[in-house]
Amino acid sequence: MAEQPLFRRVALLGFGLIGGSIARRARQTGDIAAEIVANARSEATLARVRELGIADRVEADPARAVEGADCVILCAPVGAYAELAQAIAPHLAPGCIVTDVGSTKQSVLRDVGPLLPEGVHFVPAHPLAGTEYSGPDSGFATLFEGRWCLLTPPPGADEAAVEKVAELWRRCGSMVETMEAAHHDRVLAIVSHLPHLIAFTICGTADDLEGESRQQVLQFAASGFRDFTRIAASDPVMWRDVFLNNREALLEMLARFTEDAQAMARAVRWGDAAYIEDKIRRGRIIRRSLIELKQA
Repeated sequence: MAEQPLFRRVALLGFGLIGGSIARRARQTGDIAAEIVANARSEATLARVRELGIADRVEADPARAVEGADCVILCAPVGAYAELAQAIAPHLAPGCIVTDVGSTKQSVLRDVGPLLPEGVHFVPAHPLAGTEYSGPDSGFATLFEGRWCLLTPPPGADEAAVEKVAELWRRCGSMVETMEAAHHDRVLAIVSHLPHLIAFTICGTADDLEGESRQQVLQFAASGFRDFTRIAASDPVMWRDVFLNNREALLEMLARFTEDAQAMARAVRWGDAAYIEDKIRRGRIIRRSLIELKQA
Protein backbone atom coordinates (compact mmCIF):
# COMPACT_ATOMS: atom_id res chain seq x y z
CA MET A 1 0.00 0.00 0.00
CA ALA A 2 1.42 3.38 -1.04
CA GLU A 3 2.36 5.88 1.65
CA GLN A 4 0.39 9.09 2.00
CA PRO A 5 1.66 11.83 -0.34
CA LEU A 6 4.43 13.87 1.24
CA PHE A 7 2.97 17.11 -0.16
CA ARG A 8 -0.53 18.20 -1.03
CA ARG A 9 0.51 20.26 -4.07
CA VAL A 10 3.92 20.49 -5.73
CA ALA A 11 4.58 23.25 -8.27
CA LEU A 12 7.38 22.57 -10.77
CA LEU A 13 8.73 25.79 -12.28
CA GLY A 14 10.53 24.59 -15.38
CA PHE A 15 9.68 21.30 -17.04
CA GLY A 16 12.67 19.70 -18.70
CA LEU A 17 14.59 16.55 -17.83
CA ILE A 18 14.58 17.04 -14.06
CA GLY A 19 11.11 18.55 -13.65
CA GLY A 20 9.65 15.95 -15.98
CA SER A 21 11.34 13.13 -14.11
CA ILE A 22 10.04 14.36 -10.76
CA ALA A 23 6.51 14.53 -12.22
CA ARG A 24 6.76 11.05 -13.67
CA ARG A 25 8.08 9.65 -10.39
CA ALA A 26 5.24 11.31 -8.49
CA ARG A 27 2.74 9.80 -10.93
CA GLN A 28 4.31 6.35 -10.65
CA THR A 29 4.58 6.11 -6.86
CA GLY A 30 1.70 8.29 -5.66
CA ASP A 31 3.62 9.09 -2.46
CA ILE A 32 5.23 12.42 -3.39
CA ALA A 33 2.37 14.77 -4.25
CA ALA A 34 -1.40 14.60 -4.41
CA GLU A 35 -1.29 17.23 -7.17
CA ILE A 36 1.42 18.31 -9.61
CA VAL A 37 1.28 21.79 -11.17
CA ALA A 38 3.60 22.45 -14.12
CA ASN A 39 4.94 25.81 -15.28
CA ALA A 40 7.32 26.64 -18.12
CA ARG A 41 8.31 29.74 -20.05
CA SER A 42 7.68 28.21 -23.48
CA GLU A 43 4.12 27.74 -24.72
CA ALA A 44 5.35 24.78 -26.77
CA THR A 45 6.60 23.12 -23.58
CA LEU A 46 3.31 23.78 -21.80
CA ALA A 47 1.36 22.32 -24.72
CA ARG A 48 3.54 19.21 -24.73
CA VAL A 49 3.10 18.70 -20.96
CA ARG A 50 -0.67 18.84 -21.49
CA GLU A 51 -0.37 16.23 -24.26
CA LEU A 52 1.77 13.95 -22.09
CA GLY A 53 -0.71 14.18 -19.21
CA ILE A 54 2.00 14.02 -16.53
CA ALA A 55 0.79 17.07 -14.59
CA ASP A 56 -2.59 17.69 -13.00
CA ARG A 57 -2.56 21.33 -13.99
CA VAL A 58 -0.48 23.45 -16.37
CA GLU A 59 0.02 27.18 -15.75
CA ALA A 60 1.83 29.70 -17.95
CA ASP A 61 2.11 32.21 -15.10
CA PRO A 62 4.51 31.11 -12.32
CA ALA A 63 2.58 33.20 -9.79
CA ARG A 64 -0.59 31.21 -10.50
CA ALA A 65 1.36 27.95 -10.50
CA VAL A 66 2.58 28.39 -6.90
CA GLU A 67 -0.73 29.50 -5.38
CA GLY A 68 -1.74 27.07 -2.65
CA ALA A 69 1.37 24.90 -3.15
CA ASP A 70 3.07 23.50 -0.07
CA CYS A 71 6.19 22.71 -2.11
CA VAL A 72 7.69 24.72 -4.98
CA ILE A 73 10.63 23.29 -6.94
CA LEU A 74 12.67 25.58 -9.19
CA CYS A 75 13.68 23.45 -12.19
CA ALA A 76 14.68 26.23 -14.60
CA PRO A 77 18.30 27.23 -15.47
CA VAL A 78 19.88 28.87 -12.41
CA GLY A 79 20.24 32.18 -14.26
CA ALA A 80 16.43 32.50 -14.25
CA TYR A 81 16.02 31.96 -10.50
CA ALA A 82 16.09 35.60 -9.36
CA GLU A 83 13.36 36.59 -11.84
CA LEU A 84 11.28 33.56 -10.88
CA ALA A 85 11.67 34.23 -7.16
CA GLN A 86 10.55 37.83 -7.63
CA ALA A 87 7.48 36.69 -9.55
CA ILE A 88 6.35 34.05 -7.07
CA ALA A 89 7.34 35.55 -3.70
CA PRO A 90 4.08 37.47 -3.07
CA HIS A 91 2.01 34.38 -3.92
CA LEU A 92 3.70 31.76 -1.73
CA ALA A 93 1.58 30.28 1.04
CA PRO A 94 2.85 30.53 4.63
CA GLY A 95 4.75 27.36 5.53
CA CYS A 96 5.49 26.55 1.88
CA ILE A 97 8.84 24.90 1.18
CA VAL A 98 10.82 26.32 -1.75
CA THR A 99 13.58 24.12 -3.09
CA ASP A 100 15.42 23.70 -6.41
CA VAL A 101 17.52 21.36 -8.54
CA GLY A 102 20.28 23.73 -9.69
CA SER A 103 23.91 22.72 -10.15
CA THR A 104 25.27 25.81 -8.33
CA LYS A 105 24.29 26.54 -4.75
CA GLN A 106 25.93 29.77 -3.56
CA SER A 107 24.24 31.63 -6.42
CA VAL A 108 20.89 30.10 -5.46
CA LEU A 109 21.24 31.26 -1.87
CA ARG A 110 22.20 34.72 -3.19
CA ASP A 111 19.46 35.03 -5.80
CA VAL A 112 16.48 33.39 -4.12
CA GLY A 113 16.83 33.46 -0.34
CA PRO A 114 16.57 37.24 0.21
CA LEU A 115 13.40 37.45 -1.93
CA LEU A 116 11.33 34.89 -0.05
CA PRO A 117 8.83 36.15 2.54
CA GLU A 118 8.89 35.36 6.25
CA GLY A 119 7.34 31.99 7.03
CA VAL A 120 8.44 30.36 3.75
CA HIS A 121 11.13 27.70 4.14
CA PHE A 122 14.07 27.57 1.72
CA VAL A 123 16.02 24.33 1.21
CA PRO A 124 18.24 24.32 -1.92
CA ALA A 125 19.00 20.89 -3.39
CA HIS A 126 20.94 19.37 -6.25
CA PRO A 127 20.16 15.89 -7.61
CA LEU A 128 23.33 14.49 -9.19
CA ALA A 129 21.53 12.83 -12.06
CA GLY A 130 20.93 13.71 -15.67
CA THR A 131 21.41 12.92 -19.33
CA GLU A 132 22.33 15.03 -22.34
CA TYR A 133 18.65 15.31 -23.28
CA SER A 134 16.32 18.16 -22.40
CA GLY A 135 12.68 19.15 -22.79
CA PRO A 136 9.44 17.66 -21.43
CA ASP A 137 9.85 14.36 -23.30
CA SER A 138 13.29 13.66 -21.82
CA GLY A 139 12.30 12.77 -18.26
CA PHE A 140 11.81 9.29 -16.82
CA ALA A 141 10.68 8.04 -13.41
CA THR A 142 13.87 6.13 -12.55
CA LEU A 143 16.34 8.95 -13.30
CA PHE A 144 17.23 9.52 -9.64
CA GLU A 145 17.44 5.91 -8.46
CA GLY A 146 20.75 5.15 -6.75
CA ARG A 147 22.01 8.71 -7.33
CA TRP A 148 22.97 11.30 -4.76
CA CYS A 149 20.99 14.43 -3.98
CA LEU A 150 22.91 17.13 -2.11
CA LEU A 151 21.03 19.53 0.17
CA THR A 152 22.58 22.90 1.04
CA PRO A 153 20.20 24.53 3.53
CA PRO A 154 21.17 28.03 4.71
CA PRO A 155 22.11 28.56 8.36
CA GLY A 156 19.03 28.47 10.57
CA ALA A 157 16.90 26.55 8.06
CA ASP A 158 13.85 24.84 9.54
CA GLU A 159 14.85 21.26 10.38
CA ALA A 160 11.43 19.81 9.58
CA ALA A 161 11.49 21.46 6.13
CA VAL A 162 15.00 20.11 5.46
CA GLU A 163 13.82 16.62 6.40
CA LYS A 164 10.77 16.87 4.12
CA VAL A 165 12.98 17.81 1.17
CA ALA A 166 15.34 14.94 2.04
CA GLU A 167 12.34 12.58 2.15
CA LEU A 168 11.14 13.91 -1.23
CA TRP A 169 14.42 12.83 -2.78
CA ARG A 170 14.49 9.53 -0.94
CA ARG A 171 11.04 8.80 -2.41
CA CYS A 172 12.51 9.64 -5.83
CA GLY A 173 15.08 6.88 -5.21
CA SER A 174 18.04 9.08 -4.25
CA MET A 175 20.61 8.89 -1.50
CA VAL A 176 20.74 12.20 0.38
CA GLU A 177 23.68 14.16 1.82
CA THR A 178 23.80 17.65 3.35
CA MET A 179 26.73 20.01 2.83
CA GLU A 180 27.66 23.67 2.94
CA ALA A 181 26.97 25.58 -0.31
CA ALA A 182 30.53 26.78 -0.98
CA HIS A 183 31.90 23.26 -0.49
CA HIS A 184 29.24 21.91 -2.86
CA ASP A 185 30.29 24.38 -5.55
CA ARG A 186 33.98 23.43 -5.30
CA VAL A 187 33.20 19.69 -5.44
CA LEU A 188 30.87 20.08 -8.41
CA ALA A 189 33.38 22.29 -10.21
CA ILE A 190 35.72 19.31 -10.57
CA VAL A 191 33.27 16.41 -10.91
CA SER A 192 30.76 18.08 -13.25
CA HIS A 193 31.38 21.64 -14.37
CA LEU A 194 35.01 21.27 -15.53
CA PRO A 195 34.31 18.03 -17.49
CA HIS A 196 31.48 19.80 -19.32
CA LEU A 197 33.69 22.82 -20.05
CA ILE A 198 36.38 20.52 -21.47
CA ALA A 199 33.84 18.58 -23.55
CA PHE A 200 32.36 21.75 -25.06
CA THR A 201 35.88 23.02 -25.82
CA ILE A 202 37.10 19.80 -27.46
CA CYS A 203 34.01 19.63 -29.65
CA GLY A 204 34.51 23.30 -30.55
CA THR A 205 38.11 22.54 -31.53
CA ALA A 206 36.93 19.69 -33.76
CA ASP A 207 34.27 21.89 -35.32
CA ASP A 208 36.89 24.54 -36.15
CA LEU A 209 39.02 22.11 -38.16
CA GLU A 210 39.05 22.76 -41.87
CA GLY A 211 37.08 20.80 -44.45
CA GLU A 212 38.41 17.28 -44.90
CA SER A 213 39.99 17.00 -41.43
CA ARG A 214 36.72 17.95 -39.72
CA GLN A 215 34.76 15.44 -41.80
CA GLN A 216 37.21 12.63 -40.98
CA VAL A 217 37.10 13.46 -37.27
CA LEU A 218 33.34 12.91 -37.37
CA GLN A 219 33.53 9.89 -39.67
CA PHE A 220 36.19 8.00 -37.72
CA ALA A 221 35.44 9.27 -34.20
CA ALA A 222 36.74 6.83 -31.60
CA SER A 223 34.84 6.09 -28.43
CA GLY A 224 36.73 8.75 -26.44
CA PHE A 225 35.56 11.53 -28.73
CA ARG A 226 32.04 10.09 -28.83
CA ASP A 227 31.88 10.32 -25.02
CA PHE A 228 32.80 13.99 -25.21
CA THR A 229 30.10 14.63 -27.82
CA ARG A 230 27.49 13.06 -25.53
CA ILE A 231 28.37 15.51 -22.76
CA ALA A 232 28.61 18.39 -25.24
CA ALA A 233 25.04 17.72 -26.42
CA SER A 234 23.75 19.10 -23.08
CA ASP A 235 21.48 22.13 -22.85
CA PRO A 236 23.50 25.28 -23.70
CA VAL A 237 21.45 27.74 -21.64
CA MET A 238 21.63 25.59 -18.52
CA TRP A 239 25.39 25.14 -18.79
CA ARG A 240 26.05 28.78 -19.66
CA ASP A 241 24.30 29.69 -16.40
CA VAL A 242 26.22 27.06 -14.43
CA PHE A 243 29.59 28.32 -15.67
CA LEU A 244 28.76 31.96 -14.97
CA ASN A 245 27.28 31.27 -11.53
CA ASN A 246 30.17 29.10 -10.33
CA ARG A 247 32.95 30.97 -12.06
CA GLU A 248 35.37 31.26 -9.10
CA ALA A 249 35.40 27.55 -8.27
CA LEU A 250 35.35 26.56 -11.95
CA LEU A 251 38.28 28.84 -12.82
CA GLU A 252 40.24 27.49 -9.83
CA MET A 253 39.76 23.90 -11.00
CA LEU A 254 40.48 24.87 -14.61
CA ALA A 255 43.80 26.43 -13.51
CA ARG A 256 44.74 23.26 -11.64
CA PHE A 257 43.75 21.12 -14.63
CA THR A 258 45.76 23.36 -16.99
CA GLU A 259 48.87 22.90 -14.85
CA ASP A 260 48.39 19.12 -14.86
CA ALA A 261 47.78 19.10 -18.63
CA GLN A 262 50.98 21.07 -19.20
CA ALA A 263 52.88 18.59 -17.01
CA MET A 264 51.47 15.73 -19.09
CA ALA A 265 52.46 17.54 -22.28
CA ARG A 266 56.05 17.87 -20.97
CA ALA A 267 56.09 14.15 -20.13
CA VAL A 268 54.96 13.29 -23.67
CA ARG A 269 57.46 15.72 -25.19
CA TRP A 270 60.42 14.34 -23.20
CA GLY A 271 59.37 10.70 -23.19
CA ASP A 272 58.74 10.45 -19.44
CA ALA A 273 57.04 7.06 -19.61
CA ALA A 274 56.85 6.63 -15.83
CA TYR A 275 54.89 9.89 -15.38
CA ILE A 276 52.49 8.99 -18.18
CA GLU A 277 51.88 5.48 -16.82
CA ASP A 278 51.29 6.85 -13.31
CA LYS A 279 48.59 9.25 -14.56
CA ILE A 280 46.87 6.50 -16.54
CA ARG A 281 47.06 4.10 -13.59
CA ARG A 282 45.51 6.70 -11.27
CA GLY A 283 42.71 7.21 -13.78
CA ARG A 284 41.99 3.48 -13.75
CA ILE A 285 41.82 3.53 -9.95
CA ILE A 286 39.28 6.37 -10.03
CA ARG A 287 37.16 4.42 -12.52
CA ARG A 288 37.25 1.25 -10.41
CA SER A 289 36.24 3.28 -7.35
CA LEU A 290 33.22 4.68 -9.18
CA ILE A 291 32.16 1.18 -10.22
CA GLU A 292 32.48 -0.08 -6.65
CA LEU A 293 30.36 2.84 -5.41
CA LYS A 294 27.76 2.06 -8.13
CA GLN A 295 28.14 5.58 -9.55
CA ALA A 296 29.58 4.58 -12.93
